Amino acid sequence: MVQFWNGNKSAIRQEFEWKVLQLALQQTKPNQLINNDLTDHPNAEDEGRVFAHGTDVLVTVAGNMKFAQGSYLMLPQPLCRGLLGCRLLIVHKSRLKEFSSLGEAQLKKLSIGIPATWADAELFRVNQYHVVEQGSLEERLIAVQNRECDYMALGANEAEAIVAQFAHLAPDLVVEPTLMLYYPFPLVFYCHPEKHDLMANIAQGLELCMANGELDALFEQTYGSDVRAVNLYQRRVFHLTNPILPSELAYYQSELLPT
Repeated sequence: MVQFWNGNKSAIRQEFEWKVLQLALQQTKPNQLINNDLTDHPNAEDEGRVFAHGTDVLVTVAGNMKFAQGSYLMLPQPLCRGLLGCRLLIVHKSRLKEFSSLGEAQLKKLSIGIPATWADAELFRVNQYHVVEQGSLEERLIAVQNRECDYMALGANEAEAIVAQFAHLAPDLVVEPTLMLYYPFPLVFYCHPEKHDLMANIAQGLELCMANGELDALFEQTYGSDVRAVNLYQRRVFHLTNPILPSELAYYQSELLPT
């Protein structure tokens, strides 16, 4: 039984990443049983120790600093076309006009709400954004609703779904339609450092899924309509640097960036 830890993320990411692992292992180990562990770990220390507590594989952003160097094997194959690094702003609907005319320097002075332990909090700080890092995703959304925070920035693969999911708690939040923040933020598989065979099976399976079109089909099925709906190619883009990218992905850029 392969233990796949799939917690601490949005439901739409959980669904996609679970299906990617299933697709990959079906190619190389068709009878392999996989446990989809959706346990959330509320603090970074617990999350960073999941491999010491039975986890075999997970998906995370490349270079995630919660995991100590040497405590995992990384498969440097981006899984989601860099979509998670295409960040859309979640704002109060009464402020749409204000945000549509903001420059980058002005945006940096406003407060961005980021849930505690999220890997991109330090990235925003390095890029000189005013970060309020605390609480859960739900609590940060309510803070924007109550104007205790100015905005959140969520992946284009999840922004609309999260606004809809929490509409009963934050009914005045919308996805801002004109801006996008971009930083290279590829999702990759991390494996237990002793699970070389599992890593090899996933790597081979992913290669086969890319060659036969199944990975592209899954992306389209999960995210295609949402990506088209948010008009990524028609937005103003503010570029941020990502200081935690590992050397294998140092020059990575999403294929979804406007040209």
